[in-house]
Amino acid sequence: MLLIPAIDIKAGRCVRLRQGRMEEETVFDDDPVAVAERWVEQGAERLHLVDLDGAVAGHPLNAGVVRAIVERCAPVPVQIGGGIRDRATVESYLQQGVRFVIIGTRAVNEPQFVSTLCAEFIGQVMVGLDAQDGRVATDGWSKLSSHDAIGVAQHFESVGVEAIIYTDIERDGMLSGLNIEATQALAESVKIPVIASGGIRDMQDVRRLGETAGSGILGAITGRAIYEETLDFSAARQYLAELGNRVG
Repeated sequence: MLLIPAIDIKAGRCVRLRQGRMEEETVFDDDPVAVAERWVEQGAERLHLVDLDGAVAGHPLNAGVVRAIVERCAPVPVQIGGGIRDRATVESYLQQGVRFVIIGTRAVNEPQFVSTLCAEFIGQVMVGLDAQDGRVATDGWSKLSSHDAIGVAQHFESVGVEAIIYTDIERDGMLSGLNIEATQALAESVKIPVIASGGIRDMQDVRRLGETAGSGILGAITGRAIYEETLDFSAARQYLAELGNRVG
């Protein structure tokens, strides 16, 4: 089971937001590339990047930073979301060495777009589902749709999406604990991997995550907890690695 460090990029800096609000940011480092290298040195097996400015603008605005991270941290896989709204952006990121692209808003608003991408870029397209009370939100979480998260996930599984990244909006960036129950229910409803996101606080959450081994949850993304050091990333990653060895 993977523990994936999040590197959220805004104006070229590594930040974290509370519940996705752009005005509620905490700057953790002015050099996201150095941050990425630090997590890799501590054993990260994958990196989760978000172009926050791109998510608002609808097109990449921190692509240079992303490229530098990919180059400096190879061969560790990088997944990227934020502002990926067209095929050209997907192709550009993948040509730069990004392993997975994450489609969010456009996936929900235009599912056929994802189907087309999956047919061309096999095994490299993920969908980010951000939900509140089981309903999917779009447009930087500003709009709550009528779509049920499980139903949406099942549709994307059928068109060949590699994985689902499931975020509980109310918990993201709040250090309030993972919504294990909702994430596990989603994972058990599909056969493709699900990655949990939003709310990890400490080792207790990591242990709860570990208890779901075998349910289809591939791992979890962690951000504020490892930056504010309520969670020791290296120790948590090692715990999940050893758990996987025992379960395997």
